Amino acid sequence: MTCRVLVVDDSRSMRALIAETLRRDPRIEVVGEAADPLAARDAIKELNPDVITLDIEMPKMNGLEFLERLMRLRPTRVVVISSLTERGAATTIRAMEIGAMECIAKPSPKDRASFDDLAQKVVQIGAAPKPMGPPVRSRVEDVVASDKSFTPDGRIVTIGSSMGGVDALFTVLSALPANCPPTVVVQHMPALFTQSFAARLDRACKPSVAEAKDGEPLEVGRVLIAPGGSAHLELVKRGRTLCRLVEGDTVSGHRPSVDVLFRSAAKVSGPNTLGVILTGMGRDGAEGLLELRNTGASTIGQDEATCIVYGMPRAAYEIGAVETQLPLHKIGPRIVAVTNAAKARVSCP
Repeated sequence: MTCRVLVVDDSRSMRALIAETLRRDPRIEVVGEAADPLAARDAIKELNPDVITLDIEMPKMNGLEFLERLMRLRPTRVVVISSLTERGAATTIRAMEIGAMECIAKPSPKDRASFDDLAQKVVQIGAAPKPMGPPVRSRVEDVVASDKSFTPDGRIVTIGSSMGGVDALFTVLSALPANCPPTVVVQHMPALFTQSFAARLDRACKPSVAEAKDGEPLEVGRVLIAPGGSAHLELVKRGRTLCRLVEGDTVSGHRPSVDVLFRSAAKVSGPNTLGVILTGMGRDGAEGLLELRNTGASTIGQDEATCIVYGMPRAAYEIGAVETQLPLHKIGPRIVAVTNAAKARVSCP
């Protein structure tokens, strides 16, 4: 089935580049282009595209305002294509909170690498369920442990996510108490975007959230997000458990890779780890999660019904890496229950 795409960008050259890239894939039909939100509004009514690629810095109407109206009045699958700047990154994270399903950095004139998987992502999004409206943070089932009723049991929590992971991580991390277990996250996201994402999470969640730095120790009450694009994040033991940022080729198609994080955790903390794999395209993290489970670690996978793309969790589930499969709103509370030393130790059924 052909995925019908509308390209929205105020730059004629960027519209041409996006359309040219998408047309190379026989599964995609570029049905139209628009230079501003007002033209986009008319084109959406006329063409009813499956997916919209959207620049959020455009004339005549703020891109975020346009996206908010679109998600409220005519919910649509949207891919944000944003400038790789600090301002562009912050705006893009806000767009994904409003309802955009993926973010891709605009390539520089000398480097088009950021568009290498644009077509594949658009096809995957076109096959995903159509949004029903502006996202509502998933209901957190059960009462989240208060700081006083939760005592971390010494385990490390490792989380991997990709497409759809912005909303999923907000949901999971907002269920954790301020003194949560040491937590490390790999979310597939362009460089600079992860810094803005970590800042948004830090304001929204009880634990402290920051982009990970090389040599930074894991600590109770702190969530570390792997920097996007430039290096893999590994866990190493130097008396304490530390983050190590390692340059190298992509692994499982990504840098940072969820597989790299999970495999390092299997070596460093083994059964004293809780591994979690959330929504995402492809299979990054599946093999690493299996290695973790084989050490005796508990593992959780997001279920198909609540995933934007049931790719990474499916791959992990099919090879036996997932011990417990849960809907998104139950994952945060399960992390709390499993790692709470203040109660009888709970294992995933």
